[in-house]
Amino acid sequence: MATTTTTADFWFDPLCPWAWVTSRWMLEVEQVRPVRVRWHVMSLAVLNEGRNLPESYRRFLDSAWGPVRVFEAAAVEHGEDVLLPLYTAFGTRYHVQGDERPEAMAAIAEALREVGLPEQLIAAADGDAYDAALRASHRAGMDPVGQDVGTPVIHVDGAAFFGPVVTPPPRGEAAGRLWDGVRLVAGTDGFFEIKRSRDRHPLEEPAA
Repeated sequence: MATTTTTADFWFDPLCPWAWVTSRWMLEVEQVRPVRVRWHVMSLAVLNEGRNLPESYRRFLDSAWGPVRVFEAAAVEHGEDVLLPLYTAFGTRYHVQGDERPEAMAAIAEALREVGLPEQLIAAADGDAYDAALRASHRAGMDPVGQDVGTPVIHVDGAAFFGPVVTPPPRGEAAGRLWDGVRLVAGTDGFFEIKRSRDRHPLEEPAA
């Protein structure tokens, strides 16, 4: 009997370290469960427009416009299938290797070259030509889950939820078990939240 493949839609802002970790978990899930992930961009800068925020976070959001605009330009011009390889190439430099040059744009340019996308896409960072498409993608991800969460956001089988926020990303069958549990709680009518205080940074291994 053929196994039915489940589609999970994943929204991310490329600069969010927690979304990066969860995205690596989802790649593990694809290996151990009949799941196919479709990738989309949301924008922390759009999400936080008009909010009273600490100055340090406001500076981060200002720097987040450029990368997410380039990602959306790539999706519009070359299809959303390019988002995962571009995200992996960029995230490996920015999140794993700690390449935090100004606005991450040097890492974006190198990622475009690595995956064979036109380097001219980098120009999207400095304009609003793709902002309408970016906002539409953002709304598609965020409207079903609400505006008081961030990224990552996942939609699966009619349920939309923020998270899971986890580090390091579970591997192998551990990734599958987490997926099973996430789907269980997300599919429970009236279920809203499980949460505890974070005691480590993204990609930080637990103490021995």
